Amino acid sequence: MISPLPEEAFRVAALYRFCRLDRFESVRAPLSAFCCGKGIKGTLLLAHEGINGTVAGRPEAIAALIDWLEAVPEFAGLEVKYSLASEMPFHRMKVRLKREIVTMGVEDIDPTASAGTYVEPQDWNALIADPDTVIVDTRNDYEVRLGTFDGAIDPRTRSFRDFPAWAQVHRGELAGRKVAMFCTGGIRCEKATAYVKSLGVEDVFHLKGGILKYLEEVPSEESLWQGECFVFDERVSVTHGLAEGEAELCRACRAPLMPADRRSPKYRPGISCERCHGERSDADRARYAERQRQVERAEALGLPLPIGS
Repeated sequence: MISPLPEEAFRVAALYRFCRLDRFESVRAPLSAFCCGKGIKGTLLLAHEGINGTVAGRPEAIAALIDWLEAVPEFAGLEVKYSLASEMPFHRMKVRLKREIVTMGVEDIDPTASAGTYVEPQDWNALIADPDTVIVDTRNDYEVRLGTFDGAIDPRTRSFRDFPAWAQVHRGELAGRKVAMFCTGGIRCEKATAYVKSLGVEDVFHLKGGILKYLEEVPSEESLWQGECFVFDERVSVTHGLAEGEAELCRACRAPLMPADRRSPKYRPGISCERCHGERSDADRARYAERQRQVERAEALGLPLPIGS
């Protein structure tokens, strides 16, 4: 379960719903106004295929937002995962219109009609412990570096757009096997399993609620998860019980860094890390250093952080 935090803690809601939303453009303005009026921050994406995003606010504000969304007929049955943050993990509120709520770049994939079979967190261990099961991590390479399930295949994708090409190349290795797929909150798996099934792979499963639900519901002593789970907000990572993890972002390349990474002589907060030090010029590092000075000054004065920090 989620560990309790003080009353001033923020509630984080990772949510999505695949649905036919022809009027998605008209939802943007009232949704943005509602969130801003409640002091909610984060990002929500709207497209013909539904809604996706992560937001944070005071518990009562997030509860009101979920009620507001559930009152929209197309969003009824919203998939939501909650966690807590000791500080506001977002800088601003954004509601964006997109072609897809999770970008795969493949036409005519409909997760509402052809996604894989849901597996509850309590049943996941048995599935992935089966030697006949192929376990596929559908997240990107920088996420997988922080943690994954033992034995999971890492497709080494830089973005979700790369996943279809990987699946096509490895189709023969998946066919005739049980394929267990997982991602952070479940949304990428909805599309990934639907795509893999479109290739003729039939026995496809995915972790309901994603890693976040697994870490919330499965006790750490029973967990097969190793490491931390990357999240797309200022907490950077969470671990068992959805407690905040130890990872921090390199502000130059946005790579998540664990404490050992931050001990590298090439790590300079806001400027460089071991991974990007050799890929950036002196002019880049000078620009990053100036941005870092602005960030530190804003933090010291309690001012809003610079855009892009």
